Amino acid sequence: MAERFLTLSANGQLYALGAAEVAEVIRLPFVARVPQAPKGLLGLANLRGTVLPVASLRGLLGLPQAATAEPGAASRAIVLDGAAPVALVVDAIGALVSVEPDQIETRQAELAGKPGEKLKGAFATVTAAGGRGAVAKILDIGALIAGAFVQQDRARPRQAFLASAGRERTEGAADDSQRLVSFDVAGQEYAFPLESVLEVVSAPETLAALPVSEELVLGVTPFRDTLLPLLSLRGLLGFPQGMRNGREKVVVARVGGALVGLLADRMRAIFPADAGLIEKIPPVLAARAGGESKITAIYRGDGGRRLVSLLSPEQLFREDVMDRLKAGGGSAPEGEKDAGRESGDERQFVVFRLGEDEFGLPIEAVNEVARVPDQITRLPKAPKFLEGVVNLRGDVLPVVDQRRRFDMAPLAEQGGRRLVVVRTERHRAGLIVDSVSEVLRCRAGDIEPAPNLTNEAVRLVQGVINLEKAGRIVLLLDPAELLTRAERGLLDAFQAKTVQAEQ
Repeated sequence: MAERFLTLSANGQLYALGAAEVAEVIRLPFVARVPQAPKGLLGLANLRGTVLPVASLRGLLGLPQAATAEPGAASRAIVLDGAAPVALVVDAIGALVSVEPDQIETRQAELAGKPGEKLKGAFATVTAAGGRGAVAKILDIGALIAGAFVQQDRARPRQAFLASAGRERTEGAADDSQRLVSFDVAGQEYAFPLESVLEVVSAPETLAALPVSEELVLGVTPFRDTLLPLLSLRGLLGFPQGMRNGREKVVVARVGGALVGLLADRMRAIFPADAGLIEKIPPVLAARAGGESKITAIYRGDGGRRLVSLLSPEQLFREDVMDRLKAGGGSAPEGEKDAGRESGDERQFVVFRLGEDEFGLPIEAVNEVARVPDQITRLPKAPKFLEGVVNLRGDVLPVVDQRRRFDMAPLAEQGGRRLVVVRTERHRAGLIVDSVSEVLRCRAGDIEPAPNLTNEAVRLVQGVINLEKAGRIVLLLDPAELLTRAERGLLDAFQAKTVQAEQ
């Protein structure tokens, strides 16, 4: 019986795959690149709600990538059939052909495979005129993938990764500090306690306005499986509305049992505030009827040069509004509480960007998010990943440039870069990233394990949040795996020297 093959090409060579190995052919979707991935792995993509690895045939064969095989380009990918689907990017798709068994050459001596090729056989194609055409080499795609990506059990499975994040934060955190999420409103810095914030997301471009609503009610916007009422922090605090500039963020909080979105001019930072530097609002201001009455306390940072007004979501609203929110506290997505009980605890992640790619860190492992200091002290003979050290409120902190760490080109415009201070069980370091985009909340059950198509270099990706409706994939990084074993040793030595210098 004749066998069927799908022909394809890469780097001018004609290859074939058994039709039984092909599930479908798709246009290559957006690909989330995996940092320091092996050459043949372009990244991860979303296929109808499923995250699957995207491999490059050129990369698997040890060939340079073609421009059309870059992530996001209009090239084609073959979804391979199997227990763990993989999308294979090729230069071009040929045709579906039938070949008689006696026309397939299987003797290894006759196949003459090039370096990097793993073949099952070869056959001659037929031209339109019925003559002998080019020879198509039948790929042993399973062997190619197995040779490029080491299938292995993860050192820290997803459950251990999620559980350890909270433990690392608890063990390393100071008892006398409170973490705050700060943002700008009308040129002033305000903050909520982190435990009051469910998420921080980008402001929607369009809103559905509500008829005959107060000026502070901006409208409603889709949020997960419900509609989120969006209110202006400017209006709530007594400031006039300003022109939008594209940097606005929505702070999602639960008030009176209902979800509300509070629009801020921009997100400022996530940081630990020393309890001794937080003072209650003076009585003369608490008695005012304006925006001052919404403030619960003042944080004095940087030796008193930085004043942050602390807010409580419940105190932002008038008593009659709070009564309405409590009465209609069903704004949360339907079944959210039941689903949360079934799927486990909710998790929060700080999402940062490097180029077009998004990465997440457990919020429990993030000490703070701040602007990159102007002064970074270089260290002699330091490895390329170590940008230097900074003085962060009296502590010497090693700083890692994540672009260098992931072998990416330097960022041209560096004004928006942020310093994410991460604490693991043994180390504390600042990570320089392009920007911090949001605080993302999801149920533990919504976190998918990263496809087990990896090698030692990409163990740091411990999970994936697949935001299918938004066309986004957030790669969740394990803070303990952000540094290699050698680099952790360097930081150990650095911290030991720091301790000796202080004694």
